[in-house]
Amino acid sequence: MTEIEAGSGNVYADLNSADANEMQVKAQLASKICSIIKARHLTQVQASAVLGLPQPKVSEMMRGKFRGISETKMIDCLARLGRDVQIVVKTAPRSRREGRVEVIFA
Repeated sequence: MTEIEAGSGNVYADLNSADANEMQVKAQLASKICSIIKARHLTQVQASAVLGLPQPKVSEMMRGKFRGISETKMIDCLARLGRDVQIVVKTAPRSRREGRVEVIFA
């Protein structure tokens, strides 16, 4: 019988990745970028021109390989795709010693 364990909600943390939080944020940003590209029926070449990324980078991102693309570049890509991006910094609750980074799509 196979034992099933509940995940934390962050697959990178579940895999003990050192940069789990960053990778989770990047995965969410990449997913949104790719969904917009698909919804607009853009080819990778067309998306490359809009995003200011080489076509091979667009291809990699669309296949889930985004380690070579910074969060800042991904935010720029969302803006180039017509999305407003807001970064809100607020005090973390006292129940946590550290703050967290999360992506919320409105």
